[in-house]
Amino acid sequence: MTFTPSAPTSRSVVLGSTSRYRRELLERLRIPFTVSAPGVDETPLPGEAPQALARRLALAKARAVAALHPDAVVIGSDQVADLAGQPLGKPGEHARAVQQLRQMRGQTVIFQTALAVVCLASGYEQVDLAEVRVVFRDLSDAEIESYLQAEQPYDCAGSAKSEGLGIALLESIDNDDPTALIGLPLIRTARMLRQAGVKLL
Repeated sequence: MTFTPSAPTSRSVVLGSTSRYRRELLERLRIPFTVSAPGVDETPLPGEAPQALARRLALAKARAVAALHPDAVVIGSDQVADLAGQPLGKPGEHARAVQQLRQMRGQTVIFQTALAVVCLASGYEQVDLAEVRVVFRDLSDAEIESYLQAEQPYDCAGSAKSEGLGIALLESIDNDDPTALIGLPLIRTARMLRQAGVKLL
């Protein structure tokens, strides 16, 4: 899959992700890029903290795709919902999503969105983490069920899509990179791409 808006780059860019949310976010930068599936096992290590898990997986995804595209600048990213130090991943199905939202109601959840940019040819490798602090409303079971039936966010960490109806689940969002909660922190992405030699403007 290739996207080719008009903007000059000195190296090709590859998004190491099959997430449509990340693809749509990267399109905002109006640079040509291709998409490649990283094929990385996302299973947490025993006792692995959410922050460490997100950083490890983002870098693993970028490195895996960079091995296939050594001359390209490769972007890897991963998001883990952090509830009191416990990682919450993508629910995958309805019952798990109900369980996650019940756990998070009335709680503060930190969405750890890690970003890695790797270019093997130039030796560039950087990892950063955007933390988004989200306070959930004290949701009723009926509200949880109504939301899940409407949006079915089973491919989203923490079972909530803030860019859609999921915003109605929340009391507040606190962050320094507003696209991080959707899945790709674009302020950090743009900075790393510039450092890696990709011209954005």
